[in-house]
Amino acid sequence: MAARGVERLLNVIMTIGSRSRIDRAQLFDVIPDYANAESADAAEKMFERDKAAILELGLPLVSERDPWDESRVLYRIAGGEGDALDVTPEEYTVLLAASRAWDDAAAGGAARRVRAKLLSLGIEADPDLLRRTPRGALESLPVLTPLLEAVTQRRRVVFSYRTADGRLAERTVEPWVVAVHEGRWYLWGHDADRDAPRLFRASRIETYPRVKGRASAERPAHTSIEEALHRSDSASEQSAARLAVEPFKALALRDRLGAPLDAPELVLSEAARAQVRRLVLAESRWIALLEPAPWRRELAGIFTQIARSHEDAPDLAALERASVRSGPRIRVSASGTDHLSRLIGEASYVLSRGEVELEQVAEEFAVSTEQVIEDLQVLFVCGDLGTGWEDLIEAEWDSGLVRVRNADALRRPLQLSVPETTALLAGLATLDPAAGSEAALVESARRKLSAHLGEGDESTGETPGAPVAPVAPVAPAVPAVPAGTQDPSVPGADRRTAVLDAVQDAIGAQGPLVIRYSPPAAPGTTVRRIHPLELLTVGSRTYVRAACELAGEERRFRLDRIVEILDEDAPLSRPRAESTARDPASSAVPATGSGRVDGHVWLRVEAGGLWIAEAFEAEEIRDLEGGSVFARLGSPVRAALVDAVIEAAGAAEVVSPREVRDEIVTISWGGAERHADGQSVG
Repeated sequence: MAARGVERLLNVIMTIGSRSRIDRAQLFDVIPDYANAESADAAEKMFERDKAAILELGLPLVSERDPWDESRVLYRIAGGEGDALDVTPEEYTVLLAASRAWDDAAAGGAARRVRAKLLSLGIEADPDLLRRTPRGALESLPVLTPLLEAVTQRRRVVFSYRTADGRLAERTVEPWVVAVHEGRWYLWGHDADRDAPRLFRASRIETYPRVKGRASAERPAHTSIEEALHRSDSASEQSAARLAVEPFKALALRDRLGAPLDAPELVLSEAARAQVRRLVLAESRWIALLEPAPWRRELAGIFTQIARSHEDAPDLAALERASVRSGPRIRVSASGTDHLSRLIGEASYVLSRGEVELEQVAEEFAVSTEQVIEDLQVLFVCGDLGTGWEDLIEAEWDSGLVRVRNADALRRPLQLSVPETTALLAGLATLDPAAGSEAALVESARRKLSAHLGEGDESTGETPGAPVAPVAPVAPAVPAVPAGTQDPSVPGADRRTAVLDAVQDAIGAQGPLVIRYSPPAAPGTTVRRIHPLELLTVGSRTYVRAACELAGEERRFRLDRIVEILDEDAPLSRPRAESTARDPASSAVPATGSGRVDGHVWLRVEAGGLWIAEAFEAEEIRDLEGGSVFARLGSPVRAALVDAVIEAAGAAEVVSPREVRDEIVTISWGGAERHADGQSVG
C-alpha cells in the first residue's frame, strides 16, 4: 500500500472514530480520494478495500442501517475496551518479551504487527521483569500468515517446496497444524497429491502459499508437530542403554536422569536406538556407548565412515560444478497495514503517557529515530475530515520529546488477529526453557492468549477441538527419560533452578556472578566472573549473554553447562590445556579447537544433513546433480559445527578449511576406537 493509501486510511479512521457514527454519503464527501474518484463505482471499490484493511488492522469497524432511513448507511468504530486483551502489567511485560522473539528485519506480516498492537494497549511494562525475562529466538517467515489463516479457515493451499534432497516440487496441502519445535516453524497437514499426512519445514516453502479451495480431508481430533517429528523414533528399536560419560559433561542428560555431575556411567532403562545414536554422535567428545553391543558396532562404523571421508582430499571440482541456488521467490516487504499498525501504536503509546522521549519510542517500536519522525510527519497531515474543516492531528518532536494531541480517536487498543495471536503464543513458548520463577506468569499469559484466540477457557485451561493453530511445546534437547531409569527426584532440577535464579537476579541487579562452567570443547571445568546482560533461548536451549572478565569480551554461556554458582572471591581459572593425546582410561576425546572459524566454511550435505545448513543459516547454497548440496557458512562456532557434522552420521562433510576437517578426523577416529569390539571404555 502506497503512502497515499496509508494517509487515506488514517483519515478514514480518524473521521469515523472521532464521532459516535457518520453517514456513508458524508464520509464519501469529506475523504478526498473517495470524492475525487473516477466514478462512484471506483469510490465504492476503494472503500470496500479500506474497510477490509481497517478490520485486518484490528479496529472493530461496524456498519449499520439508520433505523429511520433504510437507505442511509452509518459507520462507527465500536468502543474497544471490552474487546482488548485483558492482561495485568506483569502478563503484559511477559507478552512484550515474547514479541521480541522475531528478527525485525525478516518478520512476516503477522509477526511485524504484534509488537505495535501490544504497545497500543497503553500498559506500562515492568522494566526489571522485562530485563530478567529471556529473549526467545523464532523464525520469522512471510509464509506464516497465509498458512495460519488456512488452518483457521479450513482452506487448501498450493506452494513450491524444497525437499530434504534439494528438489523443488509443487505441493497442495490442507494445513492442520502450524507450530513451533525448537524455534523452527513446521506445517503438519494432508498432502492432497499423495493422499496422506505429511510434515513440512516452513523455511523450505519457497513461494507464497496460494489458496486453492476448501479443505476436504478429515482433520484428526488430536495431532501435533511433536507426534509427527518423533514418529520415526517411536518405531525405532528399543533397549536399555549404558553410557560412559566424562565427568561434568552432558549436564542436561545428567539433570534429566537425576544423576551426579561426576558419575562416570549413566543408564537409560529403555531408549530408542535412533535417539541414542544421535545423543552419542552429538556429544562424541564426552560420551561413549557401552551397551548394547550391536548399537555400539553401528556407531563404530559411523565414526569410521566420517573419519575416512574427511581424511581423503575433498572434491573441490564438484563445488565448482555445482549451480548456485537462487533464493526463495518470496518478496518480504512491509505492507500498508504494517505501517498503519505502527502509526496508530505510536500515537496511542504517546497519548497514554503524555510525552515520551524520541529515542524511547524508537527503541520500543524497534525502528530508527528517523523512521519515528517520518511516521510523525504522516500523522501531522492526517486527522478528522468530517467537521467541515480539516481538524488535523498535532505532533511535536523538535525538543527530543514526542507529543501527540488532537488524536483521541487513536487512543484505542488494536485487536490481535488469529494469526497474530498464534504467532505471539509461539513467541511465548520460547520463554518456557528459562521461565524459572516466572513460569506461573508465563502460563497465565498463555491462558489469556488462548482464551482470546477462542482456544480454551481461561480459568480451566481446557481446550476444545476447534481448528486453530496450536503451538507445540518446546521439546527436550536430550532423549526423554523413561520411567524407572534413575530417581528423578532430581538434584538436577534444584541445580538448574538455582543457576537460573542467580542469573536472573544478576541481570536485575546488573551485578557480577562467578560461575563454574563446563566448556563444550575442552575437558574439565573453568571458573569465570561474568556480568550477565540478558537471557536468550534458542529452541530448547538457554544462553546467558554476558561480559566475561577472563575473556575480556562478551560471550554466550549455555545455561545447562553452568555447573554451579560460586562465591564472589573464588579464584578464576581457564580450561585445562587441550591436547590431541588421549588417556586410554578416559571416555573423552579432547578437543583441538575452539571459538569461531576464521573465515567461511564450505559443507557438502546429503538429504539427512540439510538441517545443518539451515541451523547455521548458510550464506550460499549450491546444488549438485544427484541431490547433494554445498553450503557456505560464515564464521560458524567451531565446536558447534564439528558436533553437528558428526551428529549428521555421514550426511555432512566439511570441504574446507582443512584444519576443521582434521579436527573431525581426530574426534571421529577416537569415537571409532572407543566403540570397537573388545575396547574397554572408562
